[in-house]
Amino acid sequence: MAPGPLERILETCNHLITERSGTVIVSFLLVTALFAGGLGDIEMDEGFEAFVEGVDAHEAQEQIDEEFEAPFEDDAPTTQLIQRGENVLTRDALIRLLEFQRHLEDGDDYRVEETSSIAESVAQSIDPTATTRDDQLRTLERADDAEVRETVRELGAESSFAASVSDDFSPQEPSASATVATATHDGNADEEAVQFRTQAAADSADGEIVVFGGGILDTEFENVIEDSLAIIVPVVIVLILGFLISAYRDPFDLVLGLVSLLMAVVWTFGFTGYAGIAFTDMMIAIPPLLLAIGIDFGIHAVNRYREERVAGAGIEDGMAEATTQLLVAFFIVTGTTVIGFGANVTSGLEPIREFGFVASVGIIFTFLIFGIFLPAAKVVLDRFRERHDLPAFDTSPLGSEDSLLGRVLPVGAHLGKRAPIALLLVAFLVTGGGVAYATTVDTTFEEEDFLPPEELPDYVESLPGALGPSEYTSTATITYLEENFESGEDDEVTVYVEGPIAADHALESVHRAGEDPPSTIVTDGTVAESESVVDVMHAHAREDEDYARALAANDVSGTGVPDRNVEFLLEQLLTSESRDDALEYVTEDQRSTRVIYTVEADATQAEVTADAEELAADYRLEATPTGEIVVFHEISELILASSLESLGLAIVFTAVFLMVIYHVLEGRASLGVANLVPILVTVGVLGGTMPLLDIPLNALTGTVLSITIGVGVAYSVHVTHRFIDEYNDSGDGYESLLITLGGTGGALTGSMLTTLGGAGSLVLAITPLLGQFGFLMVISVIYSYLMAILVLPPTLLLWERLVG
Repeated sequence: MAPGPLERILETCNHLITERSGTVIVSFLLVTALFAGGLGDIEMDEGFEAFVEGVDAHEAQEQIDEEFEAPFEDDAPTTQLIQRGENVLTRDALIRLLEFQRHLEDGDDYRVEETSSIAESVAQSIDPTATTRDDQLRTLERADDAEVRETVRELGAESSFAASVSDDFSPQEPSASATVATATHDGNADEEAVQFRTQAAADSADGEIVVFGGGILDTEFENVIEDSLAIIVPVVIVLILGFLISAYRDPFDLVLGLVSLLMAVVWTFGFTGYAGIAFTDMMIAIPPLLLAIGIDFGIHAVNRYREERVAGAGIEDGMAEATTQLLVAFFIVTGTTVIGFGANVTSGLEPIREFGFVASVGIIFTFLIFGIFLPAAKVVLDRFRERHDLPAFDTSPLGSEDSLLGRVLPVGAHLGKRAPIALLLVAFLVTGGGVAYATTVDTTFEEEDFLPPEELPDYVESLPGALGPSEYTSTATITYLEENFESGEDDEVTVYVEGPIAADHALESVHRAGEDPPSTIVTDGTVAESESVVDVMHAHAREDEDYARALAANDVSGTGVPDRNVEFLLEQLLTSESRDDALEYVTEDQRSTRVIYTVEADATQAEVTADAEELAADYRLEATPTGEIVVFHEISELILASSLESLGLAIVFTAVFLMVIYHVLEGRASLGVANLVPILVTVGVLGGTMPLLDIPLNALTGTVLSITIGVGVAYSVHVTHRFIDEYNDSGDGYESLLITLGGTGGALTGSMLTTLGGAGSLVLAITPLLGQFGFLMVISVIYSYLMAILVLPPTLLLWERLVG
């Protein structure tokens, strides 16, 4: 009978590996050199900004930023100066703050155009003619403590003053533990450079001043990637070396394995550079995962080859026999793993799509390198050793039948022989419980996920020299601001309104929407606490009597909001001295406006977003809620939807793929279903473990469930593929399982341990995002391994009864 397509492909591969080994090696090395050129084109894209692109609420926020930005802001970098102390409202504390402002304004290095603080407000209240920093300092220095206290009490009644001091502000004493001043830099200044110079100046100034701004935050986002890699890479190298030494027990095979792993990483990220895909925080997880899969392939390849050699086969015949079996198994594993990772390309978030795509490409590269290059190089290496009579090292296979592993691993077969149905029922009950409990998992997306904790772990702080982490202050500063100041982007939502704002009913409808608002919207009496163009109208009316009369005359309903001649009032406002303030809330063409609502600080993202959508639905014009809370919640919802969709696609496509493969290979499509059973158990139990260990579903952990399908199938495929080979020879399922678990189970254990080393290294990353992902991957690998040796054997024995 003529060989089929599969046999011809395997014959071609074996011919290249055993007869054209040198050509294969040179070809792969040339391709490696080609991909190495792409490494220099990789660009970093740190932080959470990459996740918000394409999100509807974020696009609305960008539209707001574009339309309502005050003309004088001109995108100039702004730095927050947070003064902290026992009481920052004393005369001496205010003087220190003004002195620091003057230092920044006078220093060329800081590129400061202006600063603003409560200190200058106090000074100008005492002496309205004190317009310069020197005049303001002299005013405070000449004033006595009582006069300063009385002035602060008077200013404390103003909302703008209260917003600049901490929540513990007491106007009676007066006292507050913190205040926020701002420094606006030259629009052409390097934001990162001037903010770090400002920070250095603050560190040496009297009084405790903490500097915070976008430049510092962006730098720390970038440092997180570099510091995480600086910690993870050495740990991965040490762990991999340790595991490979114990698995290969041969320095020649060890070097060959390491070269192959390096090639897989170079190919993957060289391709990334050429493709113009940015290296985000999520990409840090790919190298350890590729290394784990590569190690899995390498150990199985070398171990299977050693089994043939121990049985008496020669170099070429032994490798041909090994690759005939393993190339098929590797192809199945590669296919299912690509499906697991690739399912994430359906995500609504670009970084997750790119993560799934790059990982899938990397897995295909790993298959080619460990399926073709490594066997060819092993053939050349062993020929060289044989020709030059080099010393032999321990080349026995892992997990031989008389080893400890060989005696322990068949436990699943022993238990499965006695009661396979009972074991599977228990497994399904546990799976069902896990799935039910998984529905309680929290879905989150927060800026802090991408930053280190306030206090770095001791092992990070104790790292020597170049391995030591950068200094991180943003997390502590953000937490401090959230805990000590009443409002900010975290405590407000914005409703973006489109339509004829100058229509007489428009502003009145906005006001009515805010009457008796949903529970998370802060109210002033029964009306939502908000900021809008109406506030600018009333502020201007206090300065212009004619405008005040016109505003009152056109408020027929008596709500304080004009409901007649609105276009005239807006035009008068936009041609007055209040024009700049008005343009922060309404566009020049009066086609859109924004309303900012204060929300309860302790409300969840989901609660605030739901209430903001309910509020916007009451507008008579087209209204879109946005703001950081709404954007982050929308991303959280996309993460959840993406996770479930990716999981569903991974299960369906993996099942179809396995059934087709086993139908083509063995004429037994049902083996594909049996192969999938332990993976489904793994996913169910893993999902239930997440809320049990308080691990949230975030941008990275949300990919683990579908990835588990791909990574976990590797363990069951190796067992199933070896099992069916033995079963075809003996016709006895139980005996076939004993042989399979005694041989393949040893390599399975070795690859599991090395995979744990690769994935587990991510636990050491200094960001919660990567640490949680690494921890969850460790659990996933352990579950997948255990299910392959405990759940798969009874499944295969039941398959033998029903189908085999």
